[in-house]
Amino acid sequence: MNHSFTLLPQENPPQKNPSAHPPLTPELLQTLADKVAAVEEELRRIVDAYTPVAFASSMGAEDMALMDLILKRALPIRIFTLDTGRLPPETYDLLAAAERHYDTRFEVFYPERAPLENFVRAYGINAFYASVEARRQCCHIRKVEPLRRALIGCKAWITGMRARQSSTRKGLARQEFDADHSLEKFNPLADWREREVWAYIRSRNVPYNPLHDRFYPSIGCAPCTRALAVGEDVRAGRWWWEAAETKECGLHVRG
Repeated sequence: MNHSFTLLPQENPPQKNPSAHPPLTPELLQTLADKVAAVEEELRRIVDAYTPVAFASSMGAEDMALMDLILKRALPIRIFTLDTGRLPPETYDLLAAAERHYDTRFEVFYPERAPLENFVRAYGINAFYASVEARRQCCHIRKVEPLRRALIGCKAWITGMRARQSSTRKGLARQEFDADHSLEKFNPLADWREREVWAYIRSRNVPYNPLHDRFYPSIGCAPCTRALAVGEDVRAGRWWWEAAETKECGLHVRG
């Protein structure tokens, strides 16, 4: 089967993404303060009711804001991230910068060697472009299975997902039961807007991925992520060759 797709031209991209640099108006900062207080209260309730609890960080903008909030308040929440082996260099640089910034080491989980090697041998290094099924199998090996290991022993896990990120996340609840892992799942930023995330990052000098300034609002593996064109949905740059309704990796299965 012949699959073809075209990358959007990336020559001379704008140096500044306006969405990542919202004006820090008094109104925005007040809204942010109210939402931060609500999230802090929610996180303390989660810790009291569900310890041990973990925060799965993708190192995206939302997750960096939530990471800062957790660490600055010294909340007893494990923080881990998944290294798929195909992340952009900027993401690895951010991980190192964040460890320096917060003077800590984050847990990093990797794919199991044998399943990954078998997949690549059987289907090729870039098999995920061939079909949705192949891409999901790649995501399962590189993300879903490492997440399963990372959550062993936890009573709950926390994500930085927002309801406005994509059509697959509309109606996202702040709390839901994750049947795949048999534990509670919390999305404290479910009702946050993009400008509130960036107001948090800007007003608190939180480290973030420089790809966001180059119109990458959602950053995953390098081969599966591109910058956005004007007017595109915030998740359009993820698995851009697929239909919108398939654009999840399996970490966040709903219904």
